[in-house]
Amino acid sequence: MNLLPKLVTLWRNHPEEFTPKRMCKDITSGLVVACVALPLSIALAIASGVTPEKGLLTAIVAGFLISLLGGSRVQIGGPTGAFVVIVYGIIQEFGLSGLLTATLMAGIFLMLMGLFKFGAFIKFIPYPVTTGFTSGIAVVLFSTQINDFLGLNLTDIPSDFFAKWNLYFHHLSAVNWETLAVGLLTLAIIIFWPKKWKALPGSLAALIITTLAVKFAHLEVATITSTFGAVDSTLVWPHMPGEITLATIKKLLPASLTIAFLAGIESLLSAVVADGMIGKKHRSNMELIATGAANVAAALFGGLPATGAIARTATNIENGGRTPVAGMAHAIFLLIMMLCLMQYIGLIPMTSLAAILFMVAYRMSGWRAFRALFKAPASDVAILLVTFGLTVAADLVVAIEFGLVLAAVLFMKRMSDVYQIKNMDDDIFDEVHQKDDIDTKIITHNVSVYEINGPFFFGAANVFVDSLENHKECKVLILRMRSVPAMDATGFHALESIFNSCQKDGVQLILSHVQKPVLKTLEKYGFIKRLGKDHICKNIDISLMRAESIVSGRQHFLE
Repeated sequence: MNLLPKLVTLWRNHPEEFTPKRMCKDITSGLVVACVALPLSIALAIASGVTPEKGLLTAIVAGFLISLLGGSRVQIGGPTGAFVVIVYGIIQEFGLSGLLTATLMAGIFLMLMGLFKFGAFIKFIPYPVTTGFTSGIAVVLFSTQINDFLGLNLTDIPSDFFAKWNLYFHHLSAVNWETLAVGLLTLAIIIFWPKKWKALPGSLAALIITTLAVKFAHLEVATITSTFGAVDSTLVWPHMPGEITLATIKKLLPASLTIAFLAGIESLLSAVVADGMIGKKHRSNMELIATGAANVAAALFGGLPATGAIARTATNIENGGRTPVAGMAHAIFLLIMMLCLMQYIGLIPMTSLAAILFMVAYRMSGWRAFRALFKAPASDVAILLVTFGLTVAADLVVAIEFGLVLAAVLFMKRMSDVYQIKNMDDDIFDEVHQKDDIDTKIITHNVSVYEINGPFFFGAANVFVDSLENHKECKVLILRMRSVPAMDATGFHALESIFNSCQKDGVQLILSHVQKPVLKTLEKYGFIKRLGKDHICKNIDISLMRAESIVSGRQHFLE
């Protein structure tokens, strides 16, 4: 089951997801994503050192396959900015045929990773790392759109974040006020567009309105055509990139492994971000297989490396996409645009697309989660800031490497501190080693008891959530936490997810025997107030009594 595409299982088990109304929303979302993906695909191709149509072919072929075969409901695939520097370097050293061969090899590696179930490694990336990375990508995405939004008409913009902003500040006097006005109009339409008009998303309405305004008012505003020129809409048939020999494989092995690593990491992180936005779960191994197949196909069509694109995936979600049909529709719309409608699509103002991406960056930034993490232990804050800073200032791979290394080092330090606490004269720790007497307790019907053993850190958080997925059958869920000496931000995030799920399902959550360090963390987050002090009990006996009073409907409870 884990190696089945999400589309297949949704079709088999949830036919209600494919009603005409639902499909209309997905197809509409696919159209909006296609409008956003069009200039991005062209721009990424040019920046990578290839012709524009190769970026479009990549978005069409890879985007369709990632949605068709992938393990996520909403993932949108295509070329991304993370590959630009790597692709450019490979082309300079090995030529276009070398890039295509390396992409083909990377696709095979990705499929093997999925078949051997390597996708689970994403669970070992701590919550502060993913939050820092996501927020950093949002900042980078925002910064890439300033030139088009203000109409600065800058060329040769540096990839370095600080150099880019330095260039912007030195050219603020060149702002095109007509361009800025159209961009602000786009933002206003998106923000204030009536939510009840769901058939026409605000972002799509903004594109149509501003395109017509620029065309008929004859405004001096850059469009897709004026920025990128005419795009060749000729399709090519799939073909091998060249003769592949053992010597070629050895020569391109490092490049192909780099592409595979980047594609796998970015695709899985994008799927994790998407899960958080829609409250669903992806299949990591199937996502790797789909990304691998997409890269093989992209190479055969003469395209670029592809992966899950966080910005386009977020755009899909924000515009109502909830099944893989949206991603497949996005690819089909891109194909139609490339073949038939390029002259009209070329009229879309670049500033309008920049405004749409501003909104995507804002929603993707997760600033509330980012701010909440400052209540976590200092070590988690450090991981967050390092990952965020390196994502902005360096790149994805460096950010994740340093974030994981720092998380591992601080985790070992925290574990050392926990063991030192055991030497304190505290009967809490003595009780841990006593014989567990839960079997002698009478547990009321509709009450479930789970015990968490050991520090509640990022390594255990996913196991915790997975273990409690079937709590809906009970009325009261008791978490026995006498053996939990510490909790980090990822652990709290998992606990909060369970609490939110319990509230949704009408289940009462009780925490039993919470130790002082954990209690302090919960107080800092304001969780105790949300849960209720009467739902935090001193021991298992009081917890069971409290649960019995809830199940029986008694209003009073004696401590």
